[in-house]
Amino acid sequence: MTQNSTLLSQIASKEAILKNAFAAAVAVADPQIIVPQYLAKIFPVGQEPTGKCLVVGAGKASASMASALEAYAKTHWPQVRLEGVVLTRYGHNSPTNCIKIVEAGHPVPDQAGMDGAKEILGLTNQLKQGDVLIALVSGGGSSLLTLPQEGISIEDMRRTTEALLRSGAPIEEMNVVRKHLSAILGGNLARVAIERGARVEALLISDVTGDSPADIASGPCAADYSTYLDALNILEKYRLDEQSIPVSVLNHLKQGLAGEKPETLKDIDLVSAQVANHVIATAFKSLEAAAEYVRAQGYDPIILGDTITGEAQEVGIEQAALVRDYFARGLSKPLAFISGGECTVTIAANIKGRGGRCSEYLLSLFAASEDLPQLAALAADTDGIDGSEKNAGAWFDGVVRQSSQIAGLVPDKFLSLHDCYGFFAELAALVETGPTLTNVNDFRIILLEK
Repeated sequence: MTQNSTLLSQIASKEAILKNAFAAAVAVADPQIIVPQYLAKIFPVGQEPTGKCLVVGAGKASASMASALEAYAKTHWPQVRLEGVVLTRYGHNSPTNCIKIVEAGHPVPDQAGMDGAKEILGLTNQLKQGDVLIALVSGGGSSLLTLPQEGISIEDMRRTTEALLRSGAPIEEMNVVRKHLSAILGGNLARVAIERGARVEALLISDVTGDSPADIASGPCAADYSTYLDALNILEKYRLDEQSIPVSVLNHLKQGLAGEKPETLKDIDLVSAQVANHVIATAFKSLEAAAEYVRAQGYDPIILGDTITGEAQEVGIEQAALVRDYFARGLSKPLAFISGGECTVTIAANIKGRGGRCSEYLLSLFAASEDLPQLAALAADTDGIDGSEKNAGAWFDGVVRQSSQIAGLVPDKFLSLHDCYGFFAELAALVETGPTLTNVNDFRIILLEK
């Protein structure tokens, strides 16, 4: 084997390891596998649903969850009358027969999402004593289940969401605001079912740090810990006032603070209620699957955690420093640093930007690790879509770095314009999977060798 062919083999191997680790992380959260497993636990033999079973849900993985549930019910619950509506992002559909799938806007809500959410609420209102509501919930559900409270229009919700996105507020804070504007989020869906005597079983695929049911898609079936005061404080924190937030939204929150509007669902509301939330897939389980894969490839995995947040560019710089520190100590074996969590990207009003938080993080890491030419890394969203474009994320290794230098690409220039997609597109270093039909937050991996 020649020196050049040996180099090409090493290149292919490193790229393959990065992409296969990502594939392993996604596979462990596949709804087609995990939904049947949990349905068997929730409804063991002899305790299957009887009568009416309403299936509702929302999120990037929810259509695939619905498809898996239908297949399971056909075999194991042939006597059950199944119906329902599930909302998912455009392009994230999955085939079903009994359950209606509605594709709608994300992350900015649209009329299709509002109409679908109305239908879900209407069907839930028809439940009776002894009926079962199965909610299929995954990341992305907050914007898809946009059904504003009375007096707030879909345009008002859209403007509020856009303002929060541009402010750089983390998703947890965004959702506190959205819960208090919604007729479904913040446990309001479960409240309707409880009032009608129905049993509620929610299956959740988590894309949030901490995996709290209250935070996953803003917890349509979970008790909420936040208040109207929290929502108003978040708007104040990011200096979002009547210039960027509609008056109807501000008035609603102020009325809620004054006790003129009902609060979101609380623990006290669930006393004696038949409500259970089951977290069936998490980011940490996906990180563990990736770690198992790279270990088999000769790397010592170091899981940095699934709760890493902050500005994407800052996280890239921090992780470059962390890796540099390990390298300075000396390596006895190749290392793989694996992490999850959801970063943010704050964009000035005069900049459009192309890409998402994963490619933004990766380019920042790339720029901050010029002294580590042997470094290889990948960052991608497990739902298959990173921000504004159609790629899941991006990757690089030493050869991609050399190509960027030959092409005269300046990372800092692309970072200042938030055009990380453009940078990696020019180097043919995008990760493109299409919608994965699941969502357990972002995935990041750095390979370090001598």
